[in-house]
Amino acid sequence: MLDLNKLIVYRDIPNSELMFDMVALMNDADVYSETDENRDKLYCCISRLVRLAGEYGFEGNLWQNYLTWLMVNHENVFSTSCEIKGIPEGTVLQLAELDFTIFRQMFLYDFKRLKAVCADGALDMVLSYKRSDNAGKIFNKRIRDHICSLSKTLADSVNTHEFTWFMIQFYQTFGVGKFGLHKAFRVVTDDSGETQIVPINNIAHVKLDDLIGYDAPKKKLIDNTEAFLKGKRANNCLLFGDAGTGKSSSIKAILNKYYDDGLRIIEIYKHQLRNLNDVIAQIKHRNYKFIIYMDDLSFEDFEVEYKYLKAVIEGGLEKKPQNVLIYATSNRRHIVKESFSDRDGWSGDVHKTDTMQEKLSLSARFGVTIYFGSPLKKEYEQIITALAERNGVSMDKEKLLAEANKWALDHGGMSGRTAQQFVDFVLGQQ
Repeated sequence: MLDLNKLIVYRDIPNSELMFDMVALMNDADVYSETDENRDKLYCCISRLVRLAGEYGFEGNLWQNYLTWLMVNHENVFSTSCEIKGIPEGTVLQLAELDFTIFRQMFLYDFKRLKAVCADGALDMVLSYKRSDNAGKIFNKRIRDHICSLSKTLADSVNTHEFTWFMIQFYQTFGVGKFGLHKAFRVVTDDSGETQIVPINNIAHVKLDDLIGYDAPKKKLIDNTEAFLKGKRANNCLLFGDAGTGKSSSIKAILNKYYDDGLRIIEIYKHQLRNLNDVIAQIKHRNYKFIIYMDDLSFEDFEVEYKYLKAVIEGGLEKKPQNVLIYATSNRRHIVKESFSDRDGWSGDVHKTDTMQEKLSLSARFGVTIYFGSPLKKEYEQIITALAERNGVSMDKEKLLAEANKWALDHGGMSGRTAQQFVDFVLGQQ
């Protein structure tokens, strides 16, 4: 008899209704007669498992996939203690092992009696489910693969102690919940006005090597990020310079490079800066390293949201957590728009020096500033040549470069973005 009311650490799991319904059928299997009501309940459970498989791309034993999905997403005192750091100390490990005894029983349950209710073999099918290659886009293939692999490992465990150890290893390697399984997040405000951090499921798989040239700026960014991940002193970063030179791509590449080291990125827009303290409050006690990322950050004279950012970075009473850095990109070195009137005093401002200092004070709070400038003609042609070779463009080099230079004249000048757009155009014409 499975008693889910004995769960302690893994109690009140979100999305666990299916687990409770299925366990109720398991417990009744020895005593109930084959009624239409029970048959309907079982088919309803099977249908819900298939829907989960369609949404997340699960395959194999869908029941075990579902239980694994519940455990890897449940943030509790045990799982959050394990993330990144490994085996937790104290009684919580023993309590979690009691819960895993119940989960292992659910994993290894013999469905023989319940299979008799499904004369058409529907239950057999969901216990050895094969996903169609044409079933549509998977929610997140990387996460799906982690869950399906762990599901098989847990099913092969020889006892509860080993089952527990496999879960600890997973939490230590990948973490738990949305912060463990996902790389990047955005900030939204729900209907009640609460600030929510939600995962971004499809991330561009950019690598630093994809950004041709800019070796010095990339090294500066890498050095600061690695110091941050190692727990050393690190600075907030401002990547500024010309449009299309790879500022945003560099930060995406940093995320992809260091995800396995516990790096996560939360994207926030300038109109959400007033929510910044709420965001930090939700992440400051987690064992990951978070970069709060602001793309194309700039402010006009009448926009005052930058004052929230100033207070959070440096100046507020609460100290910024050691697991949080702020990375921003901007086409402006000083972020806040300046005008000649700020300097010559004709604006009527009595204390023009104070005005200038106020506008410069935000950029001064970024300890590392990295410049990305437009490439010279020779550098632009090197980018074109490398991208063409990488993408298998079949065109005479002289003609390729001549057409690339024409393209740059018509599309905003020479930049890495312009080069990529040109190569994409050529590939589309081949």
